[in-house]
Amino acid sequence: MSAAHWRRAMNRGAGQAQPLRDRFVVAASASSSVLHDRSLQGARGPGAFGGATTVGQPSFGFWQALMRALGMLRLRHLAALLLLLAFPWIGNDFLTYQIGAQALALGLITLSLTFLGGYGGMISLAQMSIAGVAGYTVAILGASGAEISLGWPWWAAVAFGLGFAVLSASFVGWLSVRTEGIYTIMITLAFGVAFYYLALQNYSLFNGFQGFQRVHAPEVFGVSFRKPLPFYFLCLACALAAYLLVKWTIRTPFGIALQGVRDNPRRMAALGFDVTAHRVAAYGLAGLLAGLGGVLLVWYNGLITPGSINTGWLINVLVMAVLGGMSHPLGAFLGALVFVLLQTFAIDLFDRERFNLVIGAVFLLIVLFSPDGLLGLWSGLRKRMTK
Repeated sequence: MSAAHWRRAMNRGAGQAQPLRDRFVVAASASSSVLHDRSLQGARGPGAFGGATTVGQPSFGFWQALMRALGMLRLRHLAALLLLLAFPWIGNDFLTYQIGAQALALGLITLSLTFLGGYGGMISLAQMSIAGVAGYTVAILGASGAEISLGWPWWAAVAFGLGFAVLSASFVGWLSVRTEGIYTIMITLAFGVAFYYLALQNYSLFNGFQGFQRVHAPEVFGVSFRKPLPFYFLCLACALAAYLLVKWTIRTPFGIALQGVRDNPRRMAALGFDVTAHRVAAYGLAGLLAGLGGVLLVWYNGLITPGSINTGWLINVLVMAVLGGMSHPLGAFLGALVFVLLQTFAIDLFDRERFNLVIGAVFLLIVLFSPDGLLGLWSGLRKRMTK
């Protein structure tokens, strides 16, 4: 499909003669959260979801948006980045691999839900299943020690895994965005449960309940990503790239329109925006993030089985997103870190069987005292301290 056809599909009925900036100013009025100068300045140029650019206005490019996002970094952001870079030398291999790498991989999957829920107003319980699609693709097409694996190069298997994750997420979005509320959640949950039983009962393709037991990270240019230190930095690089991608996306014309769709879809449709197409595209981007996290999680565990994508993990992703804060991209990684810490060390204080009780109690406290998660609680405390 050409770029012109794509733009017409995403903005049906919107006149090409109307300047893009004016259209997004009107569209952003559907939400007070979208009406701020920085967002409107970032929506002036052309995009995949906009029309022609107003003559004399600068184009909105990736590098301009990236530099703008980097310019918004504050001292605490740089301090957190330095801490993440120094973390492997502060802790041991156990903390680096079991805590740091696992939290970053799970954070990527949680970030996909945070993006959908926080900026698209769509709650999906299928994100771990989307990650499982990518993981199973890597195991089936790559090398896993199982006879049914095809033994493709790791980069080809990863590329197909991410592609299938995007297609699967777009399909789930295409089915679910035509509904509202509980029906959307139930459709995504039904997809997750169906994929779980498909993997559990199918032996010719998914190897049944045994799954694939030896799916190891590759060795690239003499660097083995099976070792804790290289794998941690691989996860950190992917997490940082995904975080910047989300921060850039929400400042593009598509991101601003998506937030308008979140707050007032009927008004956005009346303004000429294709609400369904924007939502499906958001699912596709979220599928890319979840697929990347799924590949890293499979390499972290060294295996993938139906137990990796069961209904418990479908709910755990939602728990991590709510713990960190659904409206903050950084909250996805914070929620994943808290979840991994509780999963790792809570068994020293409680029985392993009581982990769900512990995480449920923490989840309940966060919901009661800070609906916006831990980052919302921190923001509230900062405001009280500055008064």
